[in-house]
Amino acid sequence: MRSTRLDARDLALVAVFAALIAVLGLLGTITPLGDAAPITAQTLGIMLAGSVLGARRGALAVLTFLVLVLAGLPLLPPSPSRPQGGPAVFVSVGAGYILGWVVGAWVVGRLVELRPVRFTTGWLALANVVGGILVVYAVGVPVMAAVAGMTIWHALVVSAIYLPGDLVKVAVSTVVTAGVLRGYPDVVVRRRRSADGERRLAPVASGPDDRS
Repeated sequence: MRSTRLDARDLALVAVFAALIAVLGLLGTITPLGDAAPITAQTLGIMLAGSVLGARRGALAVLTFLVLVLAGLPLLPPSPSRPQGGPAVFVSVGAGYILGWVVGAWVVGRLVELRPVRFTTGWLALANVVGGILVVYAVGVPVMAAVAGMTIWHALVVSAIYLPGDLVKVAVSTVVTAGVLRGYPDVVVRRRRSADGERRLAPVASGPDDRS
């Protein structure tokens, strides 16, 4: 059974993906709703962190990034609704989406770990939709409603404007992760159940000719 401790390679991957999330913030934002949460490429980094690193390391990469933001580093893109770093970020209109990133990355990674033996890119896409969109929205929409003083329904309708961009990110994350898993099948191990019912970890290649 694979150790639950993070080794030097794991920590390096966590740091790399935390940096990737920060770099994606340099691409800027689109603010179609003014003071509401902006559209940012950093959500793609959240999906990639979970998809490529798995649940625990993916969530840890996002958490590392958020700790740096909390410490005051200006790692978030400019937005009229919040600062780029510091504690105020976590009480802004978009705070729920940002906090939802950690849970979202964990869910994406967990679903990738639970991928079936006959692995397809469709499973990756599903994992990114569930964790990268549904979970993040489940946290972000109620917080937006509470901070902005609107109903949940209103906040949900407002948030729908972000769906097209998020679906594009799902597509990008799916293609990139499928390529990574084909080249490095042991980056994220697939969790499977042995004959005696014990949960075990086993690397699984995702290429079309390797169904083990």
